[in-house]
Amino acid sequence: MSEYLGKDIFKLGFGLMRLPKNPDGTIDVEQVSAMADRFIAAGGTYFDTAYVYDNGQSEAAFREAVVKRHPRSSYTVCTKLNAWMQCSDEQSAKQQFYTSLERTQAGYFDFYLLHALQRNNYKKYDEYHIWDFVQEQKEKGLIKHWGFSFHADPELLEELLTKHPEVDLVQLQINYADWENPGVAARRNWEICRAHNKPVTIMEPVKGGILADPIGAVKKLFDEYGAPVSYASWALRYAASLDNIITVLSGMSSLAQMEDNLKTFSPLKPLNEQEQALIARAQQAFAGDKSIPCTGCRYCVKGCPMQIPIPDIFTVSNRKKGSPEFRTKREYAIATQGKGKASQCLKCGQCEAACPQELPIIKLLEECRQLEG
Repeated sequence: MSEYLGKDIFKLGFGLMRLPKNPDGTIDVEQVSAMADRFIAAGGTYFDTAYVYDNGQSEAAFREAVVKRHPRSSYTVCTKLNAWMQCSDEQSAKQQFYTSLERTQAGYFDFYLLHALQRNNYKKYDEYHIWDFVQEQKEKGLIKHWGFSFHADPELLEELLTKHPEVDLVQLQINYADWENPGVAARRNWEICRAHNKPVTIMEPVKGGILADPIGAVKKLFDEYGAPVSYASWALRYAASLDNIITVLSGMSSLAQMEDNLKTFSPLKPLNEQEQALIARAQQAFAGDKSIPCTGCRYCVKGCPMQIPIPDIFTVSNRKKGSPEFRTKREYAIATQGKGKASQCLKCGQCEAACPQELPIIKLLEECRQLEG
């Protein structure tokens, strides 16, 4: 795509969810101000916050560090409305918008998102008429562009974009380790957005910090390649090398992290063919880092009477190392959406009879029950 929303936006976005803290737990506004100054000086414009981040501290810190200190034309801001957290009814959900305006004092929002849509909460946005409400704010000029952030399966994404063609953008979790992870469905979700001509803002490009300190096999690959860059830089460049991208968010919590990220994006050099091949090897290393030695042949799935996606469940289980429990459970829910769950195993043994690796699948599925919410 040659022209799309965000085509000319600096491809590093400043995520305001992991801001530096003072000893008393409040946000260190002085340090955030220094980070924001450096970000804007380097050409950065996109700041990403949310009503629920740090119970409002994030939006307030943005006001103090950016709004009060920089001209409105020098930055854009994205915040989010969460219809299933810190609200109890339609009125309190919609009030989040007005509270965010008051907290940030930004005057209007350049980007506004329905926050963290998942299978277990997306109907709240219908129940509270949030889609229409946000569109009304756009018509009033209080929102320039709007969409939603998404943590669910491709089938739901297709449904939402078909039902709501008026949205301007989607925020997706994308990183090289999760590109083919069935619990994240990064590639499939990205392809659906492209098919619907919806540009994407990328979140979790470093997988919550995991790719800043990856597994040993991946470190070895990058070290042997010899480029004098951080492991996080590889992850950020991978995400930023995709097309149809508005910006790649990084939740930076120190000036040192800001400086390292700016090295990657000033200027951004998309991955070349040799580097793409290196990333492919890193993806294979992650895929091969298995506590369950499943090869993904899927012979076990064909005869399962409960249609349990056994290899996908094992993939989520294998990749839970280093991830918080809520993320693992969310990935499990995506991988099993519309299919059987580990707890529904009938112990009929068809899977084990078909498995060329002779895995004790019944026993392994019992262990994977803990992944269910």
